[in-house]
Amino acid sequence: MIRLTGLTKRFGGGPDVRTALDQVSFDVTGGEVVALLGLSGSGKSTLLAQLNGLQRPTSGTGTVLGTDLAGTGDAGLRELRRRIGFVFQQFHLVGRLTVLENVCTGALGSLRGPRLGLFTYPRAIRERALDGLERVGLAGHAFQRADTLSGGQQQRVAVARSLMQRPELLLADEPVASLDPESSAQIMRLLRDVADQGRLTVLCSLHQVDVALSWADRIIGLRQGRVVMDLATRDIDRAEVMRLYTEVGADPAVLPATVAPPTGTG
Repeated sequence: MIRLTGLTKRFGGGPDVRTALDQVSFDVTGGEVVALLGLSGSGKSTLLAQLNGLQRPTSGTGTVLGTDLAGTGDAGLRELRRRIGFVFQQFHLVGRLTVLENVCTGALGSLRGPRLGLFTYPRAIRERALDGLERVGLAGHAFQRADTLSGGQQQRVAVARSLMQRPELLLADEPVASLDPESSAQIMRLLRDVADQGRLTVLCSLHQVDVALSWADRIIGLRQGRVVMDLATRDIDRAEVMRLYTEVGADPAVLPATVAPPTGTG
C-alpha cells in the first residue's frame, strides 16, 4: 500500500531552508491501522500531504497504491487522490447544506460537472450517502443543516463523506484534536470499525498516546521530521511512547535502540 525510502521534504532555500521530513522510510501493508505520533511540527501533517500527493518529495522515493509520488504527473496524482479518503481536524463541512448533501460531495470526484442541490446528485449516490450515514449512526439527521450538529457529529459526517470515495487508503490528520474525550472515543472506534469491516488501511496522526495504544496496530513516531519509533502496539508500553514528547531535545540518531528506526522496511 505504501513504501517510502529515504523520503525527504524541504521548504524554502538557502539559509532559510527547513527540513520537514528527513530520510523517512517505512512500508505499510494492506489492512494495517497505523498511528503517527509526535510533537507539533514533527512532520506528521507534511507526511500525510506527501502520501496524498498534495506535495512532492524533495528527494527519496515513495509509492502509494502503486503510484510514484515523485515521478507521476499532476493528472496521475489527482487520480491517486480519488483512491484515498482524507479526514481533517477541521471538518470542512458546508454548514448551510444538509448533512446528506455534505456526504454526497464525497462522490464529486467520480461525477461530471457541478452539482446545484441535493437532488442533482444521482439517486444511487444519494442512497449510498444514506447508507454511509446509517453506518456512522446519523441517518436520522440526514436532512438537518450540518452547522446544527455537535462537533463529534460533524466529524462523523466527515468520515461518511470520505467513505463515499470507496477509498483504498484512509488518512486522518488529528481527527479528534478539537473534540471532547467522549466524542474522541466515538470517532476513533468508528475509524477502527471502518478499517476492520472493510479491510481498509488507515494512517492517522494523533497526539493522544493512550488513544493510539488502544486503537492502532502499529505506532510510527516522528521527531524533527525523522522516524524515531516504529513498533507494533503489542510490543510497546505507554512510558516508551511518552519519550517522544519528553525527550524533545534529543538527537534521533543517538536514541536507544528500543525506539530507533528499524533497519528493515516497515
